[in-house]
Amino acid sequence: MFAIIKSGGRQVKVGPGSVVEIDRIECAPGEEVTLDQVLLVSRDGGEVVTGTPVVAGARVVATVEGETRGPKIRVFKKKRRKGFRKTHGHRSTFTKVQVKDILL
Repeated sequence: MFAIIKSGGRQVKVGPGSVVEIDRIECAPGEEVTLDQVLLVSRDGGEVVTGTPVVAGARVVATVEGETRGPKIRVFKKKRRKGFRKTHGHRSTFTKVQVKDILL
């Protein structure tokens, strides 16, 4: 059994017992969180339930393990022959969660 959830504009495939990184949410480590934007659920028998856009009544129960940070991304802009060079960057913060159950 697995589900595809939407978290922070991204889609993540989750299954019971899996540990995934989702966009940062305000929760303390050890706290239980419910993710209710479930886009698709696939059961063990091969049955697939899709939503329009979300599956009604479906939710994923997970436990927060902590926060991690992604790789540093550099954005470099340059205009030739003008002497214009600018460097920006950012590093995203993710929340690591362990999926306990998928409820339909």
